[in-house]
Amino acid sequence: MKNINGKQDVKRQIFYLLLAILILALIVLIPLPEALSRVRGAELTREGKLALGVLLFALILWITEAIPFHITGLFCLFLLAAFRVDTFVSLVRTGFGNHIIVFFIGVLVLSAFITRSGLGRRISVFILSRTGNSTRMILLGFLVTGTLISMWITDMAVAAMLMPLAVAILKEEGCEPLKSKFGKGLLIATAWGSIIGGIGTPSGAGPNPLVIGFLKEMAGIDLTFPGWMLFGVPSALLLILPCWGVLLLFFPPEMRFLKKSRVDLKKEFKEFPPMDREEKVTLGVFLFTAVTWIATPWLEKISGISIPISMPLVVSVTVFFLPGISSIGWKEVEREISWNSILLIVTGISIGMSLYTTGAAEWLALALLGGIGNVHPFVQVFAVVIIVSILKVTFSSNTVTATIIIPILIALAENLGIPPLVIIIPAGLTSSMAFILVTSTPTNVIPYSAGYFSIRDMALSGTVFTIIGSAVVSISIYVIGLLTGLY
Repeated sequence: MKNINGKQDVKRQIFYLLLAILILALIVLIPLPEALSRVRGAELTREGKLALGVLLFALILWITEAIPFHITGLFCLFLLAAFRVDTFVSLVRTGFGNHIIVFFIGVLVLSAFITRSGLGRRISVFILSRTGNSTRMILLGFLVTGTLISMWITDMAVAAMLMPLAVAILKEEGCEPLKSKFGKGLLIATAWGSIIGGIGTPSGAGPNPLVIGFLKEMAGIDLTFPGWMLFGVPSALLLILPCWGVLLLFFPPEMRFLKKSRVDLKKEFKEFPPMDREEKVTLGVFLFTAVTWIATPWLEKISGISIPISMPLVVSVTVFFLPGISSIGWKEVEREISWNSILLIVTGISIGMSLYTTGAAEWLALALLGGIGNVHPFVQVFAVVIIVSILKVTFSSNTVTATIIIPILIALAENLGIPPLVIIIPAGLTSSMAFILVTSTPTNVIPYSAGYFSIRDMALSGTVFTIIGSAVVSISIYVIGLLTGLY
């Protein structure tokens, strides 16, 4: 029976691989009609067409997992170089030279210390003492916790903090990776709760300050921290319950309650021993990192230097390994680092940027968004939200999406004669809403690296939640816009 299933898996993988190759070949070999190659002044060049073909090739293999996802990413760099979209050295430099790698390694190290020090276990016991032993309420508890924290700390860091807590619960319950529906739902909730909260404030996600910067530089609009929160916080809070509903629909927990009773969980938290030195060190380093992220604008003014999101983690990771600070060694931590996930991130950045540099991104954005000027304001909002969500799948990166789409939309607003904020607010909030592809953001990759859900699990449930979430966010933005005079 095992051999039969193995042969079926191989046949399925070969089928999807051949399908990906066929689609790539069709895009490469079949010329695009002139009417389609030029859209509103944007031209899809030969290099842009090839870059889109390689992206579709990658998306098929990523979603079906016909071959390991990080190997797909690496092979796509070869394809882009072979098709002369860019040189191989330049493609590697774009991805591997990005500071997000340092950030990602740093959050994995921080996650490892939270797990191994016992701090993760302490926080998980606290959460369970509040949610009780109902598996459904635990899912909601993780969504609420992730949302509230990630409004103030970047969503990737929140996912890194909550992931080991979720894994600790699942291991104690004996939930098997890729088989337990509760395991799938809980780890996806860890990602989605963090993403939802990330849209709430400018500090919640990487693309947010990028959007504010583009508005200031290109449109002369100074969108303040409270100004963003006015639209972001209500949208985030309204997404929690629909998200919970989608998770319960796709991943109904196989057990109603944990093995321990509600009374036992509360008693366990009360009887938990005082924090030991290892936990205190980990908590101290984590708080230092979080405070530094929040205080970055003030620290930059005081120091006169730029402080990217990855920079505080360099200090944090170093502190852990200073003599006499922690008894947890590098070899223990190294086992917790998902190197294949790191390869996924860096190759995704390279592929996304190839779309940008070839002009394929601009062509695609104008093809999808060019006709929104003559419709009702609510339809404009919903169109921007849903189309940016689609583009996020194409660009495979939150930051790349914001980098590409926001300048185009600002120019588009000027051409259509509408206030830029009318379409930039919905686009800015949506830039961080990556619910479909694991590869869109490290916030998804971090829980995925625990191994409890597949790319397909997130893609199917995420597609449904993206549609529902787009409607919720559109209504929220439009109603607030009416009350404030924006629409």
